[in-house]
Amino acid sequence: MSTNPPDLRPDLAPKLRLTDPLRPGQPKIGMVSLGCPKALVDSERILTRLRAEGYGISPDYTGADAVIVNTCGFLDSAKAESLAAIGEALRENGRVIVTGCLGAEPEYITGAHPNVLAVTGPHQYEQVLDAVHQAVPPSPDPFVDLLPASAVSLTPRHYSYLKISEGCNHKCKFCIIPDMRGRLVSRPAHAVLREAEKLVESGVRELLVISQDTSAYGVDIKHAEDRGHRAHITDLARDLGSLGAWVRLHYVYPYPHVRQLIPLMAEGLVLPYLDIPFQHAHPEVLRRMARPAAAARTLDEIAAWRAICPELTLRSTFIVGYPGETEAEFQTLLDWLDEAQLDRVGCFQYENVAGARSNALPDHVPDAVKQERWDRFMAKAQEISEAKLAAKVGHRLDVIVDEVDGEAATCRTKADAPEIDGNLFIDEGFEGLKPGDIVKVEVDEAGEYDLWGRLIT
Repeated sequence: MSTNPPDLRPDLAPKLRLTDPLRPGQPKIGMVSLGCPKALVDSERILTRLRAEGYGISPDYTGADAVIVNTCGFLDSAKAESLAAIGEALRENGRVIVTGCLGAEPEYITGAHPNVLAVTGPHQYEQVLDAVHQAVPPSPDPFVDLLPASAVSLTPRHYSYLKISEGCNHKCKFCIIPDMRGRLVSRPAHAVLREAEKLVESGVRELLVISQDTSAYGVDIKHAEDRGHRAHITDLARDLGSLGAWVRLHYVYPYPHVRQLIPLMAEGLVLPYLDIPFQHAHPEVLRRMARPAAAARTLDEIAAWRAICPELTLRSTFIVGYPGETEAEFQTLLDWLDEAQLDRVGCFQYENVAGARSNALPDHVPDAVKQERWDRFMAKAQEISEAKLAAKVGHRLDVIVDEVDGEAATCRTKADAPEIDGNLFIDEGFEGLKPGDIVKVEVDEAGEYDLWGRLIT
């Protein structure tokens, strides 16, 4: 049992869970998956294809014939983490294939690690498979491996990420994701729904909808309807809500049509939870970021959402210390946060990223000032979180069980996404629970980020 740390990076996916049994003589591939849940889905797809070809999935370096490192390139610190992971895989195994966002800059990788076997970019599944085939030829057992393969899941079996699109049409100055992953490419709605149905049939109790810009889903294909399903986020949310699992929406930009999702939340079709990357609140900072500068109207929109669905949980991420950010602009952000009363908040200190247009902006904020503002921002967010959680004491909530050990059952409420939000702990009478159970509890204690409760039988 562990409590939720307040400085948890808000962009990281859960740790890999590799549990596949291996047969003697089976070629084995290891996987290191870094970065966000979208990258984790890419890792799952790569491993699913490899398993269908007869490869085993090794949980460690020494048992693997080669290792795939799926990299992150969102921030310079993430790039450094990716290079370090590649270096570790080379030291521990020696045969390394690199893919993912940082793979869009192959010279950057090979300059630091010239001995990698191959470098491919994000969602280049065929090239990754070709590199694996060359490094470790497949050796399938026709009586076992060529049966139709179920999808590899790198998360606990009771929840799964559901990617609905690739790429992004925004041109935020601090972000190079569109350069690495391209413009928006939406999956057909019937394909998304078919995948979701299979996941629910396999025991998934919670679907976490992800993309770079979930609100824009279907814009690139003009919200085409195919096989009875329309490629629009409202229609897709309604279709997914009919499957009986919890449906959680991530990375939702606050376009006007987002208000059409709120009644679905009030009806219980999808979870009353929105993950919206506001990034800042001062209009001049937003303008320098090349983002919509409508913070005041956003407050009105939030109030309208809450009027329709009072139990709505809002999560967001922000950047402090953006080039040119003045103390007055930062104070505006703190004041906005006070008024918005967001439930879940993550924060980055601004970093230059190679290729980002924000690097050329004047008046970069000193590191010491960025740290001091981050500390103040997180103190304000923690104060809000603590008050909101204290208000839940005495309430009865549905929770999903993530883990059970000798101390407690670690659960999440509808207001909590895996790994990035808080937990609810049941430390009495939990012995009969198992991961994936959805039970009702009464909250009897609250902390800064987590809750404790007792089972209602």
